[in-house]
Amino acid sequence: MSSEGVIVEKESNVPIWLISVTILLPTAFAMLATSETNVAIPHIAGYFGATLDEANWVITSYMVANATMLPLTAWFENLMGRVNFLKTFISIFTIGSLMCAFAPSLNMMVLGRVIQGIGGGPLMPISQAILISSFPFEHRGRAMALFALAVMVSSIMGPTVGGFIVDNSNWQWIYLTNIPVGIISCFLIHFFIPEKEERIKPKKVDMIGFSLLAVWMFSMQVVLDKGEQYNWFDTTWICWLSGISIFSFVFFVVWEIEYKNPMVNIRIFKDKNFAIGTCLASFVNMIIYVTIVLLPKYLQSIMDYTAYLGGLSLAPRVISCLIMLCIIDYIVAKVDNRLLIAFGFILIGISTFYYTNLTLMTSFGFIVLPNVILGVGVILTFIPTSGLVLGTLPKSQLSDGAGLHSLAKSVATVLSISLSSTMVARLSQVHQTYLVENLAGTNPVFYHRLSVMTHNFMSSLPEISAVHKAGAVYYNQLITQSKIFAYSDAFALFALVAFLMTPLAFFLNVNIKKGGESARSKG
Repeated sequence: MSSEGVIVEKESNVPIWLISVTILLPTAFAMLATSETNVAIPHIAGYFGATLDEANWVITSYMVANATMLPLTAWFENLMGRVNFLKTFISIFTIGSLMCAFAPSLNMMVLGRVIQGIGGGPLMPISQAILISSFPFEHRGRAMALFALAVMVSSIMGPTVGGFIVDNSNWQWIYLTNIPVGIISCFLIHFFIPEKEERIKPKKVDMIGFSLLAVWMFSMQVVLDKGEQYNWFDTTWICWLSGISIFSFVFFVVWEIEYKNPMVNIRIFKDKNFAIGTCLASFVNMIIYVTIVLLPKYLQSIMDYTAYLGGLSLAPRVISCLIMLCIIDYIVAKVDNRLLIAFGFILIGISTFYYTNLTLMTSFGFIVLPNVILGVGVILTFIPTSGLVLGTLPKSQLSDGAGLHSLAKSVATVLSISLSSTMVARLSQVHQTYLVENLAGTNPVFYHRLSVMTHNFMSSLPEISAVHKAGAVYYNQLITQSKIFAYSDAFALFALVAFLMTPLAFFLNVNIKKGGESARSKG
C-alpha cells in the first residue's frame, strides 16, 4: 500500500496511569473471554444439542479471526486513526459478545465468535504499542509490567472465572460481562487516548496479502483442530488442507516481502532483537498455554475436579505474577535483561518438569509450588523480552512490530495446544501397549488381585458377570495410568524446550538508546 504523511505523536496532558487503564481494560476482558470459553465448551455443546467436536468450532472460529487481524493492526490504525480504530474494534467485539450471549443456534454462536475475534484481535498489539510510546524510555519496564498484568493475569484467571460461572450460573454470562466493559471503554478512549496529529494513510489495499493470510490461518487452524479426530494424514482432506496451509504461508511471506505496498511489514524481522525476542516470547507463550490447558484437563479428567477447581489450580500462578509485577520494573533497570530472561526460562523449565510428578494421590496443595515458580519465571522472561523486542524499532514501526509479534505468539499457542493434546492421546496409547503386559494371566500379582476382586463382586453378581466387572475395573485403571504417563511425558518435553531456549537470550542486544536506536551489543 502506498502511503503519505509522517507520524507525529500528539502531546497529551492525560496522566499515564489513566491512559494505561483505558487501553488495558478492554484488552484484559478480551483475553479473559478467550480463556473462559475453553472450560465452557461442554456446557455450550449441551445447550445447543451438539457434539464436543462441533462445539469446538466456537474456539476455532475465534482464533482464526483473531490471528488474521493481528498483523493488520498498523494498517487499520493508519487508515482510521488511533481513536476511531479503537472505538470501532471494541464496538465490533462488544457486538460479537452480544450475539454469543443470545445466540439461538450453534451456527449463530460461531458467527458471533468470528465477529468477536475480528474486534478483539488488534487490541493486544495496539495496547502494547500505545504503552511503549506513552511511557518515558526509562520506564518501559513498568509499561510492560502493566501490559503483562492485563494479558497474562487475565489469561491465567480465565479458566478459574469461567469455571466458577459455568458451575454456578449460565455460560452466557461469560459474554454478557463484556458488553458494559465495551461501552465504558469506548467512552474512556474517546476522552483519554491521544490521537496522532498525522499518520501514514494507506492508498491501496493489499487484498492478495490479506487473502493469503486468511487462507493460511483458516486451513492451519482446521488441520490442527481436527487432525487428531481424523487421524491426521490418514485422511485425504487433512492432507489437502495441510498443503494449502503451507503453500499459502510461503506465498504470503514472499508476497509481503516483494510487494511494494505490503499490508504486513515482514521486513521488520531483519531487526535482530525483534526476531530473537519474538522467538523467545513465542516459546514462553507456548509453555504457558500448554500448562493452562493440560493441568486443568488432567485434574478434571483424572482427578474428577470440577471446572471451577480445575481453573482454581492456576490461581497460585497469578499471585506470584502480581508480586513480581510490583518489583520487576526495578529489577529490569538494575540487572542485565539477558540474565533475567535466561533465569526465567530455567525457572519455567524447573516448574514444568515438576508437573511430571503428578499422580492419583496428588493433593491440591502439591501443585502450588510449581505454579508459584512458573509465575515468577514467566514475568522474568515476559517483561524484559517485551521491552527488548520492540525497543530497537522506531516509533513508526511499533504497531507493525506489535502486530507481527502477537501473530507469532498466537500461532505458537495454537501449535502448542494441538501438539500437547495429540501427544497425550498418542502417548497414552503407547503406554497402554506396554502396561497391558501386566494384566496377563501369567502375572501372579495380577491374577491374585483379580481373583480377590472377582470374589468381592460375586456377593451381588453371578460369577461370569463378576469376572467381567473385575476385569473392566483393572482395565480402566490401566487407561488412567497410561494417561498419567502421557501427561508426564508432555510436561517433560516442554520443560526441555524451556531449557533449550535459555542460551538464546544472550544473543539479544540490551544496549538500547533512547528513541529506539540500538548500540552495538557487547555480549
